[in-house]
Amino acid sequence: MNIATLPAGRSDDCPDGMSEEEWDVRVQLAACYRLIDHFGMTDLIYNHITARVPGPDHHFLINPFGPHYSEIAASGLVKVDLDGRPLDDPPDSPGTRINPAGYVIHACIHRARPDLHAVIHTHTRAGIAVSCLAEGLIPMEQNGYQFLDRIAYHDYEGIALDEAEQARLIADLSDCSVMILRNHGLLACGANVSQAFRRIYYLEMACKIQLDAMASGALRQPPAAVQTHTAAQWHDGTAGNGGANDETLEWPALMRLMDRKDAGYRT
Repeated sequence: MNIATLPAGRSDDCPDGMSEEEWDVRVQLAACYRLIDHFGMTDLIYNHITARVPGPDHHFLINPFGPHYSEIAASGLVKVDLDGRPLDDPPDSPGTRINPAGYVIHACIHRARPDLHAVIHTHTRAGIAVSCLAEGLIPMEQNGYQFLDRIAYHDYEGIALDEAEQARLIADLSDCSVMILRNHGLLACGANVSQAFRRIYYLEMACKIQLDAMASGALRQPPAAVQTHTAAQWHDGTAGNGGANDETLEWPALMRLMDRKDAGYRT
């Protein structure tokens, strides 16, 4: 690739000693961090998005603790093992580069669900508000129906620092890919970064729409059969949107959006 033709600040060069596959995941994960910021889903320097590193070692990538999501770049992501140990930490300060809460939530999902290669956790105003409602999420519009009967719930146990909580979180997640952490926030997973982003984007929108509708008047729903039909259209792709498991329709456009805004995530 001719780097001179790329936007300022952009580099697609894979670093020496790193596989092309890992670098590609790093670039996509860094783009995802920037997209979460772009769409207003950040919480200062907190929360995490993780992605599995291709290969047999079961390592995953996570953000360093301190930078804002708008500052995340591919080369700055931290590679950790399933025990949460950064693999490139300086020997005089082991374990200081990541937030332990990120390890507790994300590592157990990467360990227990090998089908889920990317995990996104957010603390948004709308997501937390819905997580505090007894009824949780109420799918009530076209995009939200993709979550009909496909969302898990996990009760709040305090700041996620206790590794004993991991077993309960995985049991509650079961075979779902989206979960509401009660009194806490949202969680979305996918077979890749782009799939996880699509899910968190629409989950966040569903929460915002629900709160707007609940504040505006009596709720009106289509018949249950129509809701179920719409959910099926999402998941089998008959709606022409690629299906809930095909993220490729939006992802290239979203990465181009980040390239125009600031291609520094690729460095």
